[in-house]
Amino acid sequence: MEKKRIYKSNDRKICGVCGGLAEFFGIDPTIVRLVYAILALTYGSGLLIYIIAAIIMDDKPDYISRG
Repeated sequence: MEKKRIYKSNDRKICGVCGGLAEFFGIDPTIVRLVYAILALTYGSGLLIYIIAAIIMDDKPDYISRG
């Protein structure tokens, strides 16, 4: 059984974090981006979480994005 991993998406607006999370959970990236925007505007925590995720998450390897 192959382990499912979270990668930054090639469908990027800034760093690919929201797109990568959306691909992992199988949802529309717009929903994830809206949640991050709401968190950033209301509590400021969304921006911090995004920066941490952008640093920690790996880029998607070429062999995964092709197939």
